[in-house]
Amino acid sequence: MGSLDSFVTVARQVNFLAVVSTMREDQTIQSTLVNAGVLTSPFDGEPVLAFVTYGKVKLANLRARPQVAVASVAGWRWSTVEGRAVIVGPDDPHDSVDAEQLRRLLREVFEAAGGTHDDWDEYDRVMRDERRAAVLVTPTRIYPD
Repeated sequence: MGSLDSFVTVARQVNFLAVVSTMREDQTIQSTLVNAGVLTSPFDGEPVLAFVTYGKVKLANLRARPQVAVASVAGWRWSTVEGRAVIVGPDDPHDSVDAEQLRRLLREVFEAAGGTHDDWDEYDRVMRDERRAAVLVTPTRIYPD
């Protein structure tokens, strides 16, 4: 299996843009563009692929079917991470993550995905108001090697 480092190498070249693919209830694929990065899981200390998202479709798909594929491409180089997603957010609470930890986790994911911000208080407000969630993907397959 490839490594998350290979994903970062490719994603860094395109501002950490990646296509996330989830499965709908009717077994068709839904894909969308996000910024994704790699960080250490707050649950077990292992590296995970992560992105921040909100809305109904992607999160509903992941709640029902947590399998996900995330791919980044830069020219002819690409990397795909397949795995199982864990959602942590205001509508998806986790026993190990309180409100302050969620605020910091959303920032960590944003920074891991290449983000910077001039006003972190404003960032926190928007994340809270839009009910944004962190999606942490534990890799089961990474390719190409």
